[in-house]
Formats: sequence, structure tokens, C-alpha cells
Amino acid sequence: MRYAPLLLFAALYVFASLRWGMPHAVGGVYLLASAACFAAYAIDKAAARAGRRRTPERTLLLMGLACGWPGALLAQQWLRHKSSKAAFRARFWATVGLNVGAFAWLAAPSSLLRAA
Repeated sequence: MRYAPLLLFAALYVFASLRWGMPHAVGGVYLLASAACFAAYAIDKAAARAGRRRTPERTLLLMGLACGWPGALLAQQWLRHKSSKAAFRARFWATVGLNVGAFAWLAAPSSLLRAA
């Protein structure tokens, strides 16, 4: 399932919002960062086709790490960009793991963190 990570993260966000009081602004940050990341992938795809200067992979990965990974994942699927390069995909999924881990750690109530 190509969109399973997005659905799982959406479920985590809804749970964190309802159960732990995660501010709704966090969802807005993810939406804006995802839109910016999707646009960066689209610009890079157009540059690749036109033979122009490309967006560095590091930039795309950092944008994904900074809450833009949902948009990056959609761009990889819909634009078929950066979807077959194994080394990039491995680094991409590492940044997704870091972002989701940080989200869960920051969203969890401090009592859960002390118990661990």
C-alpha cells in the first residue's frame, strides 16, 4: 500500500490531538511543509527534464525531515520523481523515521516519557 505511511501518520496525529491535546497548528505546519516539499520535487522534476540545474538531494531530504515528508511521498508517487533511486529512498525513509519518532516523542505526555 503506497499511502499506508500517510494513513498511519494521520491516525497518530488524530490520536495525539484527541488524546494528548496536540495543538492543531502542528497539522498546519505539516500541511505547509508538505506543500513546499511537493513543490520542490515538482521544480526538481521539471529541471531534470529541461536539463537545468537541479535541487540538491540534501535539500529535498532536509525539507522532508522538517515535516515535509508527506508531500515528498506524494510527489514521489504522483510525479514519479526520486522513486527508483534506492540510495535516496533509503535516506528518505530514514528521515521519515526520525521525523515521526520526534513527533511521537514531542506529542507524548511527559508522564509517558518519565515512565520509559
